[in-house]
Amino acid sequence: QPDALIGIPTFLYHVLAQAVAEKTRLENLSHIVLGGEKVSDGLRLKLRELARSLGAPKVEVLATYGFTEAKLAWAECPFPAGQPSGGYHLYPDLGIMEVVDPKTGEPVPDGQPGELVFTPLDARGTVVLRYRTGDYIDGGLTYEPCPYCRRVVPRLVGRISRSSEIKEMNLDKLKGTLVDFNQLEHLLDDAPHVGAWQLELRKANNDPLDLDEIILHVNKTNGADEAQLRRELSERCYEITDIHPNRILFHGVDEIQRLQGVGTQIKEQKLVDHRPPIKSTS
Repeated sequence: QPDALIGIPTFLYHVLAQAVAEKTRLENLSHIVLGGEKVSDGLRLKLRELARSLGAPKVEVLATYGFTEAKLAWAECPFPAGQPSGGYHLYPDLGIMEVVDPKTGEPVPDGQPGELVFTPLDARGTVVLRYRTGDYIDGGLTYEPCPYCRRVVPRLVGRISRSSEIKEMNLDKLKGTLVDFNQLEHLLDDAPHVGAWQLELRKANNDPLDLDEIILHVNKTNGADEAQLRRELSERCYEITDIHPNRILFHGVDEIQRLQGVGTQIKEQKLVDHRPPIKSTS
């Protein structure tokens, strides 16, 4: 009878879904704390709905942000369901967080988007100085009082995404199309009737010189109609990224868990790149 669950978001989704299938009761559960992956509003909603099915009607779902070089993580301030997050509270006595222009490295004004840069003040062992994380935050850094707890420590506000998830793809005759899979991830997490999912990148005909393909693997929920859900997902993808997936394939729970590497990988594989490398002729 835990009152808190802490883990990687999509792993916890599978754990709670399995608990629902087994008619488990977790009536003391009050907090779900997530780390290791981005957390969308849609995923929070799905986790709350699963918790409600387990007998826990009032669960706070909180994200944390951290990285190995920091040796710590920052948590969101608890906030009511349906309200915007107040952001991640920082610890100014333990480290300095900056938001910089990713091209110039120069600090940007408070509340402006940019790349996160961290300098520890109380680290042990390997220490970094103005470490560039490669993570981009769209709401920036603020020193205004938190709207929920009223503390005045600095806060990181907005969505955090990784620059490594913006990939160059040859989707048509124009090479070098940039696709932001951070946006696609939020879109799919927020989509109704979608449980677990995976985006797979392939080459047409498995030819390294052919066009890129995007295949969306989906575990649908709530008995949704496949044809209608396929149309809705294709249109949502196009609205956000100007691309349609080449194929949308539906799978049962066991198969989507196998594709994601549940139980075999440290993190679930939500984006996999199966494009064969171009062989050198030299």
